[in-house]
Amino acid sequence: MNYLAHVYLARHSAAAMVGAMLGDFVKANDVLDYPPEIAREILLHRHVDSYTDSHPVVREARELFGEGRRRYAGIVLDVFYDHELSRHWDAWCDTPRHALIAQFYRALQAHEAILPLRLREMLPYLVRQDWLGSYATFEGVEGTVVRVSRRLSRNGELLRDGIGDLVRHRDAIAAGFERFFPDLVRFAEGRREELLTSSA
Repeated sequence: MNYLAHVYLARHSAAAMVGAMLGDFVKANDVLDYPPEIAREILLHRHVDSYTDSHPVVREARELFGEGRRRYAGIVLDVFYDHELSRHWDAWCDTPRHALIAQFYRALQAHEAILPLRLREMLPYLVRQDWLGSYATFEGVEGTVVRVSRRLSRNGELLRDGIGDLVRHRDAIAAGFERFFPDLVRFAEGRREELLTSSA
């Protein structure tokens, strides 16, 4: 769910940003149906997700969530990390946040014909409601978590209740992001180089 971070990591081209988004929508067997740059970023998206889930800082943050809510903590953390990236955007990116988000929305719209059906159906809402821009406020974090909880087949209330854990431990989790994100950037850059080399 950390769409803004994925887009930030793939900001070097429109195709890369589209691929970064597709990582949550394309089955593994279908990756090679896409152009090479998009396919590479789909694969990188999955590597980034695995790295994030296994990072010690992220594992520590999950432990701050209550019993029963811990299994959904990763979703809450992903959204909150996009909030923290939004808050500190200028430290990470020379392109203004709103400009990069607008560039990403245009890239998705330009590639609409190749998007999976579920993403095509989401696209008008994603753009009109400015989902990535909404991460800038904590209210946007809460709204995103509520929206995701409605898509769960069960236990949506446990995901929503995770907001309380986040509020209680917000400072510690935010400090953890500052330790985690530089590691993630280095990992993504290195893994992209490996993917480029292996496909050459």
